[in-house]
Amino acid sequence: QVQLVESGGGLVQRGGSLRLSCAASGRFFSIDSMAWYRQAPGNQRELVASITLGSRTNYPDIVKGRFTISRDNAKNTVYLQMNSLEPDDTAVYYCNAGGVRTATHSLSSLTFWGQGTQVTVSS
Repeated sequence: QVQLVESGGGLVQRGGSLRLSCAASGRFFSIDSMAWYRQAPGNQRELVASITLGSRTNYPDIVKGRFTISRDNAKNTVYLQMNSLEPDDTAVYYCNAGGVRTATHSLSSLTFWGQGTQVTVSS
């Protein structure tokens, strides 16, 4: 139903910035919740930021004030602006979509994931 393609990852020095993008495509009417998660080697996948269709955002304390999530509903795209990056931010970042309304406006119980994009912060 929903395909998510992330871009924008790469290598950056400590204190630097990156902007990730995630474009959603497929047969759907709307996506209520879009989010970014990350997973470092040996760690569980963790929420980085989320945003609703109405632009209500949520951040864990570990990124609050450094990361900003936004979305362009017309383009079905969500962004993650990451500033003041630290080596501990190194991980694969995944885009997530939930609360999807199908083309017939029914609510899907499924959530969708992108393939991930690597972010590496050097010290």
